[in-house]
Amino acid sequence: MSHRLLTALALPAGAALAAAAAGSQFLCQASEIPKGEEDRAKEAKVTNTKWGLSHKQKSPARNGKCDLTGWWENELGSKMHVDAVDSQGNFTGEYHTAVSSAQKPIEPSPLLGSQHLDEDGQCTFGFTVNWKFSDSTAVFAGQCFAGDGGEEVLQSIWLLREKVDSLPSDWKATRTGHNIFTRTG
Repeated sequence: MSHRLLTALALPAGAALAAAAAGSQFLCQASEIPKGEEDRAKEAKVTNTKWGLSHKQKSPARNGKCDLTGWWENELGSKMHVDAVDSQGNFTGEYHTAVSSAQKPIEPSPLLGSQHLDEDGQCTFGFTVNWKFSDSTAVFAGQCFAGDGGEEVLQSIWLLREKVDSLPSDWKATRTGHNIFTRTG
């Protein structure tokens, strides 16, 4: 049985099949079969190269743990600010996208999220962005990683849903992708 699973998302079957054929993983993954140390090292090197994890961030992790609070930037130049995370793991902030297909000028947009409060500081999180300049909404899910050198990286996957005029054009209304955020302040 494959360790990759497709979630029951309302994604077009063609997109899901193409992603699966290309080796992509959609939001849900079953437990992997244990690998030897040599295989783990190879996989880590490939992952670090693929996801751009070999560079150092500007600020070290606080107490060896990820802290979502502050400014982050992804590989496309989009920036987000996460306000303080409360004792329940909830947070608010603002997203400044660098990319858009909307006809209106880009504006900062509010984000609302929650994180799992883990003792090891490698928390999972999710947040929603309500785009102020278009009829679309995005949801992000990911995990914060604090490296040995104190660098912090947010690995995320996202779904963007755009408003469409009719059911037949629904197939093109949802896009998926991934971003890697690094701390900028």
